[in-house]
Amino acid sequence: MPRLRIRIAVPAAALALSLLAVCGMASWERAAASRPAAQQPRRYAFIEDQIRTTSPAIALGNLEAQIQQLDQQSQHGALTVGQRAGLAELLLAHGQYTGSIADRERALDIAETMARAVPDDPQALLARARARSAFHRFAEALADLDRAAALGGSPIALADQRAAIYQALGRSDEALGMRRSRAERNPNSDTLGALAAIEAERGATDEAARLFDEARWRYRDVSPFPLAFLYFDEGAMWMRHGDLERARALFAAALRRVPSYAAARCRLAEVEAALGHRDDAIALLEPLARSADDPDAAAQLARILTDAGRADEALPWRQVAVRRYDELTAAYPDAYGPHAAELRLDPVGPQPSAAAQRYAPAPRRLASVSW
Repeated sequence: MPRLRIRIAVPAAALALSLLAVCGMASWERAAASRPAAQQPRRYAFIEDQIRTTSPAIALGNLEAQIQQLDQQSQHGALTVGQRAGLAELLLAHGQYTGSIADRERALDIAETMARAVPDDPQALLARARARSAFHRFAEALADLDRAAALGGSPIALADQRAAIYQALGRSDEALGMRRSRAERNPNSDTLGALAAIEAERGATDEAARLFDEARWRYRDVSPFPLAFLYFDEGAMWMRHGDLERARALFAAALRRVPSYAAARCRLAEVEAALGHRDDAIALLEPLARSADDPDAAAQLARILTDAGRADEALPWRQVAVRRYDELTAAYPDAYGPHAAELRLDPVGPQPSAAAQRYAPAPRRLASVSW
């Protein structure tokens, strides 16, 4: 699918959303800056902001404008298969970077409807495979990829999605071979970042760190989203391996690039809590827990408040998270069932190194569009 690069003025609603996110991050940063010097995080040279990217408000506005434009066209029945696949992918991307489950659900609905309408179009099948993967419907997604390959779909696009699914399923040897082959043939920020992520999951931290660094310095676009994604992936690696200071720096770097990045906000809060900075963690989570349709922030907030001895404050958030996880588990058991069970069995929650494992297997780069 061609990359969509439509440049449109930022809608007011998009700008307001971005500014709210920026203000929330600024509040946390002010709190962190007030800590004594001995408690200040170490600085890492490779995380300094030396790569220029578009303002997050403008980038998010561009993304939302593209979605709005395709939505308007779709009301007149004017979208091609490629444009409908592009709309689904844009929604997946928006959901990925804002934590919106509703966006992912809508992407799945568009892709399912399209694939039923044109069952012999490999582009439609690939779009459905990506959307199904977002809800961990991996067997169905692989069947779509097999069918798309038989119909002459793009070998590169199909291989990338297959590698993402293999990685999520723990078939790391197969995923590694595919990622390494792509990176050798076309070493760019995306292929090297994908290879770094699988090396990280396999425990090869030195090689993964080298690849993450190379991926960043090969980055030639101006969108902040892929760069934030690289920071997040490397942060997750160091979180799993217990280097919480380094993980904190990387998650914070991801949030500076994309303040609406819900997953980065949740993981940064988890690290802050583990480092004893519970007030900072709570400040990060509370705005997101109040507004998000993803229960992760509410669940994390309940765990941190419980651990801080504030059980009365934690209980309402835990109830919100349990109810929402139950709703999601009924619709998407493979994606949300394990989280719902974990929350019910362990209200205090796992330590950060264990928690990071829950998020690492999610298929990466569901959306290959650029803004």
